[in-house]
Amino acid sequence: MSGSLVLAADDPAALARFYGALLKVEPQKGLSNRHWRVPWHAGGWLEVFAPSRRRPQPRQPGRLALCLKQKANGADVVALLTAWMEEAQGLGASAADPPRQEPFGAEAWLLDPEGNRLLLLVLR
Repeated sequence: MSGSLVLAADDPAALARFYGALLKVEPQKGLSNRHWRVPWHAGGWLEVFAPSRRRPQPRQPGRLALCLKQKANGADVVALLTAWMEEAQGLGASAADPPRQEPFGAEAWLLDPEGNRLLLLVLR
C-alpha cells in the first residue's frame, strides 16, 4: 500500500512544474497527458491531474492546504522564508498573508498559480 496527495488542475503540467521547482525535484508524466506526478519528499507523490469534464472539480478555498517546510539550520527563519516566498512568487504564486514569525519558526500563506492554498513553513 502507498499514498499520495491529489490536486486537480486546469493545467496539470504547469502546476507540476511549479511544485517541482519549489521542491527541487523533476515532475514526471503520469498515466495520461492530463496527469503529472511530483515526488513528495515525505514519501509518495503529489498527483496533479485535469479532472474529467463529466465530473469537474470546482475551485474552492476550503481548509485543506499543501504545506512545504524546511529547517533553518541556524539561518534567520524570516529571511529564509522571505527568499522562499519570493521564489514561489517568481514561479507564479501570490501572497495570501504576509510572513509571520511564530515560536516554532516562520510561516507564510500563499496561493499557487491555480489559486490553491499553500503554506510555506520554515522551522527553527
